Amino acid sequence: MATLKPAGAAFGHMETEEIERLAVLGAGTMGHGIAEVAALAGYEVSLRDIEEELVEEGYDEIEWSLRKLAENDAISEDDREAALERITPVVDLETAVADADVVIEAIVEDMDIKKQVYGELDELAPEPTIFASNTSSLSVTELSETTDRAEQFCGMHFFNPPVRMELVEVIRGGHTSDETLDAVEGLAESLAKTPVRVRKDEPGFVVNRVLVPLMNEACWLVEADEATIAEVDSTAKYGLNLPMGAFELGDQVGNDVTLHVLRYMESVLGAAYEPSPMLVRAVENDKHGRKTGEGFYDYEDGGVDVPPDEGRDDVEARLLAVMANEVGKLQQKDIAPVEEVDRAVKLGGGFPDGPARMADDAGLASLVETLEAAHEATGGARYEVSEGLRAAAADGGFYPEDGDEEVAFDTLRLEYPSDRVARVVLDRPHQLNTVTPEMLAEFEAAVDRVEADDEVRALVVAGEGDQAFSAGADAAGMAGDADAAQAVALSRDGQAAWGRLEELAVPVVAAVDGFALGGGMELAACADMRVASERSTFGQPERDLGILPGWGGTQRLTAIIGEGRAREVVLTGDHYDPETMADYGFVNEVVPAEDLTETALDLAEDLAAGPPLAQEYIKRAFLAGRDDTEAGLEVEAQAFGHVVTSEDFLEGVSKMGSDEEPEFEGK
Repeated sequence: MATLKPAGAAFGHMETEEIERLAVLGAGTMGHGIAEVAALAGYEVSLRDIEEELVEEGYDEIEWSLRKLAENDAISEDDREAALERITPVVDLETAVADADVVIEAIVEDMDIKKQVYGELDELAPEPTIFASNTSSLSVTELSETTDRAEQFCGMHFFNPPVRMELVEVIRGGHTSDETLDAVEGLAESLAKTPVRVRKDEPGFVVNRVLVPLMNEACWLVEADEATIAEVDSTAKYGLNLPMGAFELGDQVGNDVTLHVLRYMESVLGAAYEPSPMLVRAVENDKHGRKTGEGFYDYEDGGVDVPPDEGRDDVEARLLAVMANEVGKLQQKDIAPVEEVDRAVKLGGGFPDGPARMADDAGLASLVETLEAAHEATGGARYEVSEGLRAAAADGGFYPEDGDEEVAFDTLRLEYPSDRVARVVLDRPHQLNTVTPEMLAEFEAAVDRVEADDEVRALVVAGEGDQAFSAGADAAGMAGDADAAQAVALSRDGQAAWGRLEELAVPVVAAVDGFALGGGMELAACADMRVASERSTFGQPERDLGILPGWGGTQRLTAIIGEGRAREVVLTGDHYDPETMADYGFVNEVVPAEDLTETALDLAEDLAAGPPLAQEYIKRAFLAGRDDTEAGLEVEAQAFGHVVTSEDFLEGVSKMGSDEEPEFEGK
């Protein structure tokens, strides 16, 4: 072990602004992805691996990815070329790190191999250089003690693929200085990532600490013959509304990776993390998941087919209770604030809501009872209720109500860019800003606040992130448990929530960047004017799910682009570029993505300078002059309630995200 420097013996603190050159060790999936992200952000990058062939393969992957980004207009051709020029492939370690301000290690997840690399690295890198390990589970503290700069050492855990995933966990080791954490968090932000600080070096950190026990519990449920794979995944995907079933997620991550993390957690944290025999057998039989062609699903013979209607309440309670227990342990040990835990799991795991919020909605007292019953039945350590969960249950939840009416929104943000302009930002970028019933309620509450503020003279509506204004309703959460009356109510709720923009006295501008599909396009239709980025995509693809627009798409679109064009958009379900929608009269202005926010706010400021009373009556006159829209909306709502209970809708949802076309039978 290297000798640690005494307190105060730092070589000098690196500021984020001083970071210009990075070295990425490891040119595999994570390494070349991190290098690409850094180069796109303007950093000079050395991409290093132990063999020329490995480095060349990594560089080729970057070249392919950048070309795809350019072809999809996510970056310009100049950006592509500049990013490639910033990356230097190299095999010699000393050459790779000689001028590096930060070294990001992304080699194989093996403690001994990593220690060996850090032993060499410590002698070769400049004294001020920060070391950051992309480990997903190993001890940052133990790795840091291999070096003479443990206070300049932290974890920097990217998620796969780094080019698309927004989250970076920044992990404090036992010796990491605050200055190092600040610099690395700033670096993550400069890469257009969202850093979540993990306060203590704990196995699994935050995201894996929640997801790995979830996948393990899924295996234990099937191992104990308490449920089938279909029932567990149907519950997770359509009951808990997670992006994947638990077994589907395991196959995606790699069952060998999950087992490796579990065994490490078991060795450090104890028997509560004992791997299920079902998982062990899968790995022993080389069923590692997608990468080997077979895991819990056979990817060479049909792949994943999660039924939307086999979920069970008891399975849902068990899965949710296990996750809540892990959140309780993280709170008990002060690993990260509960808000940050939820943020991390939403960004890193694609959850529609954080596990703490989900647990609160289910009721912590009932989840404690679920764990206690399972513990009594099995006697195993897996279900011992954490003190953190018991404390949260006693407090009334992870987010106890404080009686303040000004509680922060969870699914959107209400901002005030100027004294006269407000902005509502749909804030579920990890889910393409898809709309849930909670978002509808919060949207109306946000509009209420705007309406009550006499200083606000214009409103801008936007979506967080660069992928979507809103990709529409969270359809997966509606399937499987659909009820006609509930669907009619949901349709009316959406119609009413979006319709608040039409009724609002002040002008509304929709700033559309990325996907505006389904309910997202219906929201934009309720604005008075629409500004779109060049990379935007519009459409009403509900027919591909076997349903119809439910939040005004059959009525309000007609008022803007005419019945002929509206029928075309709704009946074909096609995607449209912003220039076409401008020709149709739906989009008022198309601008480069980097100009969208400024253009929308400038337009809102111009509108805010107009006469408030006259503008209010102008909007009223337009709305009153339509044909009997209310009757059309009611027909739409009743029809929506009917089709949501159909087999066609289940068929459509089951094929979401797959290459298969749904086979509708009119049932």
